[in-house]
Amino acid sequence: MTEIASVMDIDVDENQPRKPVNKGKDVAGFGGGPPQGKATPWVEKYRPQSLDDVAAHRDIIDTIDRLTNENKLPHLLLYGPPGTGKTSTILAVARKLYGPKYRSMILELNASDDRGIDVVRQQIQDFASTQSFSLGKSSVKLVLLDEADAMTKDAQFALRRVIEKYTKSTRFALIGNHVNKIIPALQSRCTRFRFAPLDPLHLSQRLKHVVDAEGLDVSEDGLAALVRLSNGDMRKALNILQSTHMASKQTTEEKRKALDTLQSTDAKSEQITAEEVYLCTGNPLPKDIEHIAGWLLNKSFAESYKNISEMKTRKGLAIVDIVREVTMFVFKIQMPSDVRVQLINDLADIEYRLSFGCNDKLQLGAIISTFTHARSAMVGAAK
Repeated sequence: MTEIASVMDIDVDENQPRKPVNKGKDVAGFGGGPPQGKATPWVEKYRPQSLDDVAAHRDIIDTIDRLTNENKLPHLLLYGPPGTGKTSTILAVARKLYGPKYRSMILELNASDDRGIDVVRQQIQDFASTQSFSLGKSSVKLVLLDEADAMTKDAQFALRRVIEKYTKSTRFALIGNHVNKIIPALQSRCTRFRFAPLDPLHLSQRLKHVVDAEGLDVSEDGLAALVRLSNGDMRKALNILQSTHMASKQTTEEKRKALDTLQSTDAKSEQITAEEVYLCTGNPLPKDIEHIAGWLLNKSFAESYKNISEMKTRKGLAIVDIVREVTMFVFKIQMPSDVRVQLINDLADIEYRLSFGCNDKLQLGAIISTFTHARSAMVGAAK
């Protein structure tokens, strides 16, 4: 019995803090520092741990930092596209406010949790109604509602009164992608901050930091491709970088095994180029788009259809990707404004039809015929 009791004493440590159960994307945010290990996604491994580490949005970060320092933090509503630092900012604020005790001071709910009207009336209200005492004085707690735009209307209406009633002891932080899905009554009770997509400068700086930390070899055109494909989404950029690195690493190991059979001692890692980034994500290469645009602007209908169909089959391109990339190419070339307007309008209609699952061959023919009309219009304008 003595041995059993000692084992149980070891297993149950009263001084060891329990880990909270978090059903969401920010599980790693509840650790003391960035999680380590080869299996850790880089999105979590390099999540900002303080407000100084958050990339971009310095005006918003400085404002929240000043409010935190002056103990005047209001209810917050952070909205904007995904991957722009909304959740990381709130978690950094929690670390600054509460230090190592912030686990017990936060109630974090997101889209994977049940957040109906019953949760608002019971779980959130029970958490907000209790006061927490730290070093003899009371301190406000934080309720983090991630993806609040996915809450039902009834739950949002029930949340109005809870926010007003427990303002003295609790601060609410609402995070969402679409602010128009949050009722005006909640918006008026919060200080709103919009997190815009990250600009290329801040994206490239953060990516260079990750590249240096991981010891990768990324070319300048590869970095530019990462920035372009991410569209201001830091999470997407890191996922693409990690996927491309793993794919190139596997290719390098296969080459190394082949070289080892030839008694080679070359162990240099593979450089990540723009072509590898595009191939890993399945996006069309810029040179392929140039070829397609050249055929559309210069070749006959039959020849263009044959060449584009062969490239589409050989490289596994999607028609919708071709439409989007060709549309961006149209903005770069010189043509009469009325012709450009009609061409963009026709391409938008084709993309709309593709979203409903229309036949790819028919829509490819529509793309070529659209450019044929544009060529005829440009010839007529030149006369």
